[in-house]
Amino acid sequence: MSDHLRESDTVAGVLVGDLEVFSDDRGDSAELFRSEWFPSQTWEQIQSNRSHSRAGVLRGLHFHHKQTDYWHFMAGRLRVGLYDLRPDSPTHGRGEVLEFSGDEFRGLFIPPGVAHGYYAVTDAVLLYVVDQFYSGEDEYGLAWNDPELGLDWGESGPPILSERDAANPTLAALPAEELP
Repeated sequence: MSDHLRESDTVAGVLVGDLEVFSDDRGDSAELFRSEWFPSQTWEQIQSNRSHSRAGVLRGLHFHHKQTDYWHFMAGRLRVGLYDLRPDSPTHGRGEVLEFSGDEFRGLFIPPGVAHGYYAVTDAVLLYVVDQFYSGEDEYGLAWNDPELGLDWGESGPPILSERDAANPTLAALPAEELP
């Protein structure tokens, strides 16, 4: 693992990193991703996506059995919720909310089996790289506001949700075959 990446203290396998920034009087630049930063991971980035969210939008929680996500925060402020669903993980059943800003050069690595989502505190732009082509077959949902997860999103009112995310089940109601 790169010197500027650290593993979350709460959810095993989630990596949070401050990227190395190169600055001069013209501005800033940084490498967003290098496969050598993740030597213990066997994944290949095959698709990149960009998401714009208005302030107050909450996307998620989503999780995958196979897909790994790597996120970079381009603009705005986001709160990212994470919850470990992996039965063999040392942090199974633990969650956390992390704050990110597009003003910072940071990345977030999310392994399969970790439910994830974000709340846009302001209008926000997220760039994310995945190791599976999107097909919907590896897309599962979990209620963002399930009290059993203990995630404090700090939202200031009801968030704006998609129909799909509004219908996500609680952990107790999640079908066993959907669990990682």
